[in-house]
Amino acid sequence: MNSTQILNRAADNIRILAASAVEKAKSGHPGGAMGGADFVNVLYSEFLEYDPKNPKWEGRDRFFLDPGHMSPMLYSVLACSGKYTMEELSQFRQWDSPTPGHPEVDVMRGVENTSGPLGQGHVYGVGAAIAAKFLKARFGEVMSQTIYAYISDGGIQEEISQGAGRLAGHLGLDNLVMFYDSNDIQLSTETKAVTSEDVAMKYTAWGWKVIEINGNDAEAIRAALKEAKAEAKKPTLIIGKTIMGKGARKADGSSFENQCATHGMPLSECGASYAESIKVLGGDPENPFVLFPETVELYAKRAAELEQIVAAKYAAKAEWAKANPELAAKMDFFFSGKTNVNWDAIVQKPGQATRAASATVLATLAKEVENMVVSSADLSNSDKTDGFLKNTKAFTADDFSGAFLQAGVAELTMACVCIGMSLHGGVIPACATFFVFSDYMKPAVRMAALMEQPVKFIWTHDAFRVGEDGPTHEPVEQEAQIRLMEKLKNHKGQNSTLVLRPADVEETTVAWRMAMENTHTPTALILSRQNIVDLPAADRKAEAAKAEKGGYIVTCDGNPDVILVASGSEVATLNEGAALLRAEGIKVRLVSVPSEGLFRSQSAEYQEEVLPKGAKIFGLTAGLPVNLEGLVGANGKVWGLESFGFSAPYKVLDEKLGFTGKNVYEQVKAML
Repeated sequence: MNSTQILNRAADNIRILAASAVEKAKSGHPGGAMGGADFVNVLYSEFLEYDPKNPKWEGRDRFFLDPGHMSPMLYSVLACSGKYTMEELSQFRQWDSPTPGHPEVDVMRGVENTSGPLGQGHVYGVGAAIAAKFLKARFGEVMSQTIYAYISDGGIQEEISQGAGRLAGHLGLDNLVMFYDSNDIQLSTETKAVTSEDVAMKYTAWGWKVIEINGNDAEAIRAALKEAKAEAKKPTLIIGKTIMGKGARKADGSSFENQCATHGMPLSECGASYAESIKVLGGDPENPFVLFPETVELYAKRAAELEQIVAAKYAAKAEWAKANPELAAKMDFFFSGKTNVNWDAIVQKPGQATRAASATVLATLAKEVENMVVSSADLSNSDKTDGFLKNTKAFTADDFSGAFLQAGVAELTMACVCIGMSLHGGVIPACATFFVFSDYMKPAVRMAALMEQPVKFIWTHDAFRVGEDGPTHEPVEQEAQIRLMEKLKNHKGQNSTLVLRPADVEETTVAWRMAMENTHTPTALILSRQNIVDLPAADRKAEAAKAEKGGYIVTCDGNPDVILVASGSEVATLNEGAALLRAEGIKVRLVSVPSEGLFRSQSAEYQEEVLPKGAKIFGLTAGLPVNLEGLVGANGKVWGLESFGFSAPYKVLDEKLGFTGKNVYEQVKAML
């Protein structure tokens, strides 16, 4: 057991490194990092089990940081573990530095998640704990691991903590241990100015084990972590009362601890003395980026312990693999991210809603993708994820042998949980709700895109044809919003999100294949509530495969007088209008563009072949006209919806709002 003296010395070392990184950058958040140093020090030097030589080892414990502004604390403890150099710490928040202002996922460096928007990070931890339970139910003790999360006052206040707390408690995630850094200080006020709730009672009510300690006491932290590790029925919340800016001093040596000012600016700018603070902590303000001999000794000892721990686990896994070769091969396949689906065998019933076509695909995926987990926000029988559920069962606290997560009415929580499953690895997550409620999920979609996590977002009831439910449930602007994510590039230069709105049942199968084969970004599937007439083709299944280019020619009359373009159910409406135009000798080309982003990623020659520059192009969209303005060009025209929807049967709305073959005919005639 490490002495308290050495643990305190190493924690002070972390405080010095964190405060100094912020000081040198002239930007950042030193206070929280200084207060939380004791917990992360004990966690990393005594509890967290990982392989320093193989950071991607699937059986490792994982640590999810929620308050990304406390990145200096994370980088500093990882520097103690050998993941960062002193030079890299000194380059905090600088161009091309591996120590950005908020952590960005880098498993090789020990950073399990990107964090910044408060509340999301700890929910990734809940998702990872669910993934670990799912995998343990299939592979046994070789996937026995602990998921640690770290949350601050701000994360507790974010509404998403309710969804995560409820779900983790309900599912009895005893493999989840969360430290709540309760320092009573936030950016602009003390917490008492905004909240008077009893956090311990709240989490107890959700079914958590709650332990309250002095969060700056190494021995209390150790005892709490041991107790949490021993818990076999519930997730554990360790509430640690910590000191904001622990060690901060004024120029006269008096305390500057527990001050809001230390939250978000360097010590020298917030009223403290950087030099005096570093001296009090035992460092040299002229040469602060140094690991103390005691710190080096502590973490060298832990490295030796980890070598033994990991060797024993690898030996146990090898023995298990020898006794269970098929399971071992399956586990390797799960973590490869690959799938093996017989797409040709999927038979769609013609003329159905694309949500129903999705259900047909999901029924196959439930049988053929054994590591897929699907979730719904209390809508499985409407968003048709019940196609998956009918072939498995929902998770319960004592049984993770199924593959369906009933998330309840908590869209943002559900999305972040799925991101956490993806970050954990070994699991392919998908989640569903109505398209209008994607509004609740936008912060998570953005983070999934930033972290390049291939979560599948299933959004049904895609337009005003929701009908009688009226404008609260009828998406209009949502498609424009999510398609912006196709235009936004990730740091690898790829479209940050693949957005697919299939035009009929066969395009839906193709869209799902594209989603499952997309392992480097999230995918959005936007699906209809109402039935759609299949597009014309001698072999529609074969023709629909062209959708993999994002846009393609469905039909064409030689050298066309006009090109009709849309996505989703509007393509079938255009086809009705095309028949009326052809009856008058007008030559028409019909184009389906389920993904503009993917279409614009094709060669210039292919794009010109489908939508020639200078051509007269008419677009039809049940969303805002801007959805198609980039495709129709200067000579084009878009008929879209420029207001909120209305409550009426959807066929009445089609007539009233002009989404008919007759109106397509009239608009194109006026254009020509």
